[in-house]
Amino acid sequence: MTRTRVPAAPPPGRRTVLAALAGAALGAAGCSGRRAPAEHPSHTPTAAHPSQRSSTGTGSPSPSPALPRTTPWRPTSAEVQPAAKLRAVQLVEAIGAWAGGHGGAAAARARVAALGLPTALAGQAGPLLPTADQAALQVVDAQYGGILSRSASVLVVCRQWTRRAGTVSAGGTTVDVRLSRSGAGWTVDALHPARPGPAARSPAPDIRSVLSDDRIVLPPAAVADLRSGQVHTSVAKAMLALARTYRLEVSVVRSGHPLNVFGTGRPSDHPRGRAFDVWRIDGHAVVDPATPRSLIERFMRDAAAAGSYNVGGPVLLSGGGAGQFFSDATHHDHVHIGFRT
Repeated sequence: MTRTRVPAAPPPGRRTVLAALAGAALGAAGCSGRRAPAEHPSHTPTAAHPSQRSSTGTGSPSPSPALPRTTPWRPTSAEVQPAAKLRAVQLVEAIGAWAGGHGGAAAARARVAALGLPTALAGQAGPLLPTADQAALQVVDAQYGGILSRSASVLVVCRQWTRRAGTVSAGGTTVDVRLSRSGAGWTVDALHPARPGPAARSPAPDIRSVLSDDRIVLPPAAVADLRSGQVHTSVAKAMLALARTYRLEVSVVRSGHPLNVFGTGRPSDHPRGRAFDVWRIDGHAVVDPATPRSLIERFMRDAAAAGSYNVGGPVLLSGGGAGQFFSDATHHDHVHIGFRT
């Protein structure tokens, strides 16, 4: 089964399983810092990408540039708890996109209320709700930051285009959506948008190489993470090594991920800039049952060979160092690649 996808187009400039695991405990937590439960990504529709910035001319009036068409992201039955992902994505889509004349906090609260969710969530949207006349949003992927029996973290990775005073700008963020489960289904409790921090004056050479490598597809928050200077070069070196063999589509690097391995008090490697997640390999979504297991297994072993001490995914591999490979419900939809330094 595949997800609804938006026709893929080249990123602006350079940038840009199976049904529920049999016997896999939903008590598995979020992205790890050692052998343990960790995070997880899903499938990705990718919107057509306009230029990073376009503006009207100064001579005779010209039509305002159009925002790209986007497609709602929807999970399939191959997901672990698809209803949780759907709830998280619907909220992000509702807050982050609006027609002309419907911007602002009050309109966002109304869109949240229409979903039957607390309107206070609009106040937690941060960069998802910029000042703009109009906005379009495309969810790239929704992966688990953690999934337990009655709570979840869904990391909603998105691109966003905004129009303000006739100028269209491209951006986006990743939002850690926290949910809880009751008899009525999943509800959203909180939003934690990515906060990558300002760009460093001069990124390390390996970081610059990653940012210019067309075989490494990075969403906006991940690009900002790398530019911030807060990502270890071990991550960049591994990305470059893997890109020699695969086209890898990254979902999460540092920001937008839970600070701790979900459901534990143990710090995650992600916020410390020592991990990255891959949701699609050579055009095949990790969560898609049609993706060859052999491709995922080979990719996971190559990630370990690239220096990762902690490789998690939908397949539990044998061999490696103690606890080097792991699998759980959280990682049913992505491959986690972590480093000690």
